[in-house]
Amino acid sequence: MNAETISKLYRRIILLFFFITLTGCELVGWKAEQDKNALQEAGYTEHFLPLEDGGVMKFWVGGNGKPLLLLHGFGGTAISTWKNEMLSLNKDYMVIAPDLAWFGDSYSKGAPNLETQTDAVWQILDSLNINKVSVAGISYGGFVTYNMMTTPERIEKSVIIASPGPLFNDQDVGLLCERAEVDKPEQLFVPQNSDEVRRLFNHVFYKKKQMPDFIADQIYQSYFEPWREEKQQLITSLINDRTRINNYPVNELPPSMLVWGDSDQIFPLQNGLRLSKYLNTALVVIPETGHGVTNEQPELVTKLLSSFI
Repeated sequence: MNAETISKLYRRIILLFFFITLTGCELVGWKAEQDKNALQEAGYTEHFLPLEDGGVMKFWVGGNGKPLLLLHGFGGTAISTWKNEMLSLNKDYMVIAPDLAWFGDSYSKGAPNLETQTDAVWQILDSLNINKVSVAGISYGGFVTYNMMTTPERIEKSVIIASPGPLFNDQDVGLLCERAEVDKPEQLFVPQNSDEVRRLFNHVFYKKKQMPDFIADQIYQSYFEPWREEKQQLITSLINDRTRINNYPVNELPPSMLVWGDSDQIFPLQNGLRLSKYLNTALVVIPETGHGVTNEQPELVTKLLSSFI
C-alpha cells in the first residue's frame, strides 16, 4: 500500500468518524445487523419459541452433527458473545445459541431466576427434539450450564467458562464489590448509564475498551436498559440458586472442563482453581485474558470446545 492510498484511507476514516459523531449513527445496531447477516450467510437460521409460562425465546441454529449448546453471559446475547465461535463450530456441530431470557430478543413471564432461565433453555431443546446435548456457557451462562448439569441424563459434556458455579461465596461477593467500588454486585452487572457501562467493560476485558459517549450510550440502550429490573433480580436470586445447586451430588455430574482467563477481574482465577478441585476436572488457563474469554480468544475457545466435545 503506497503513501497516496494510505492518505486516502486515512481521510475516509476521518470523514466517517465525523459523520458518525454529527449524525449519531446507530453503530451498535449496525454491527449487530452485520453479525446477523454473517450468521445467515453461514447457514444459521433464526427461531422464536413461545414459552409455556409466557414470553418468547430467540435462538439460532446452524450446522450438522452432534448438538452443541452455547450460552452467553450477563449483558450479552448469543451473537455478541459467540459469533466467531459459531461461524467455526457449525462446520462440525449442530450449534444452538439462544438469547437467554431478559437478554436480546428473549423474555419470560416467569420469575427471574436460574430455574426459569434453565427451563426456558430445556424448552428450546425439546422443541428441536434434542434429548442429549453438550453445552458451553460463559459467566452467567456458566451458572445455567451448571444447573443443567444437575440433569445429567441430558448432558453429554459441559464446558464452564469463567463461572464459579455454586462455590461463589459471600466473601467472594464482597471482594468483587470492593474491586468494582460498588455496594452490590447488581450495580456492576446492570449499568444504568454510559459511565457504568465503561466500568463494567473495564472489569470484563483484559485490554481496556476505548469508547466515545454515544457508543457507550448505544450499548446501554441496546443491552442493559431493557428488562433492567428482571436482570437485577437474576443477580440477587443467584444466592438462593447457589445453595440449591450446591446440594446436588458432585460425583453424579456429567464430564466437564473449565476455561479461565488468568487476569479475570470478575471471577479471579482462584475461583476456577477451587471449582476445578471440587469437580475433579481439568482447568485450562489462558494467559493475558480477562473475563470475556469468548470475545478475547475465539479461535482458542473454538479449538478447546472441539477437542473436548
